[in-house]
Amino acid sequence: MGWKTLDDIALAGKTVLVRVDINVPMEDGRVTDTTRIDKIVPTVEDILARGGRPVLLAHFDRPKGKVVPEMSLGRVTPALEAALGRKVVFAPESTGAAAKAAIASAAPGEVVLLENTRFHAGEEKNDPALAAAFAELGEVYVNDAFSAAHRAHASTEALARALPHAAGRLMEAELRALEAALGTPARPVIAVVGGAKVSTKLELLGNLVGKVDHLAIGGGMANTFLVAQGVPVGKSLAERDMAETAREIMAKAESLGCRIHLPVDVVVAREFRANAASQIVSASGCPEDAMILDAGPETVARLKAVMAQCATLIWNGPLGAFEIPPFDAATVAAAKEAARLTGAGRLVSVAGGGDTVAALNQAGVAQDFTFISTAGGAFLEWMEGKELPGVAALLA
Repeated sequence: MGWKTLDDIALAGKTVLVRVDINVPMEDGRVTDTTRIDKIVPTVEDILARGGRPVLLAHFDRPKGKVVPEMSLGRVTPALEAALGRKVVFAPESTGAAAKAAIASAAPGEVVLLENTRFHAGEEKNDPALAAAFAELGEVYVNDAFSAAHRAHASTEALARALPHAAGRLMEAELRALEAALGTPARPVIAVVGGAKVSTKLELLGNLVGKVDHLAIGGGMANTFLVAQGVPVGKSLAERDMAETAREIMAKAESLGCRIHLPVDVVVAREFRANAASQIVSASGCPEDAMILDAGPETVARLKAVMAQCATLIWNGPLGAFEIPPFDAATVAAAKEAARLTGAGRLVSVAGGGDTVAALNQAGVAQDFTFISTAGGAFLEWMEGKELPGVAALLA
């Protein structure tokens, strides 16, 4: 793909600046989800095994260029040490003498974590001077933060241009999975796209209809497409002002040979709460005083049949209001079928986006997909066909 991996660059005896994403959720001073930390372990261990000294660069929250003590990465150090099983030396600065001293003090086999890069105003401005200050700390740059690759920041873009560089293991896995899903996929390809609003995924839909053979639309987005076809949706969430745009997307899909799949039956209720009284009706049969909260069983059956005919699946967004039962049924059933087909070797399945990962975890099948992206915005922008600055810099 044009970018180097850890296998392509000499690391022995070198200080390796590793951009990671450990912007993890915390509560009462403790990390509540270590997923992002766990994902960087292979890269750190590989650098150590190859004789390099890993120095981690990362952001935490949004301090907006100011030092905010409660946004210090020092709070993440215990969880990082637990995941790595080794000492982590925390530097109270990410540039200058304090950072250099921390790096110099680290014993062989130890890892250095620099303070929040976003404490510098130049980070989000992609300031070359800040990147140069980062570059003074090491001899090699490794980007392992695909989830931050859609941002042209000093530690993700400019720094890559200042040092010999490579993709870390997580970045490598993300890029290979996405290339397999959208670059040169095994066909036929189906994309499942859900979520609340068409307006937030216009570019995504516009790009996908030119890349996939089937596009299944669910969630509140599907209601907007039903409205565009003149189907009544009662009190359902729908962007009625986007009806013309939905028709344009359908016309583009037809001209490009992409078949769009919309719900043929739906689950409706008169109140949005867990275990609310509900009924299954045809997609055109939503009562005026009800709202569509999930796809129906016939829709799921048809989706399963299409997936069984495909070789590649890309999934972003739930098919219904999966957060509350029983309106998670369609998402869970479709996800389990995708996992079954993947396990049988019949489907390459790639999924990403916050709600998507949460839904697949809820269905208990996230570990059964071919690849689950830890990225949110970067995953979407890649699917939209946009160039990601952090990835492009690795190609330079």
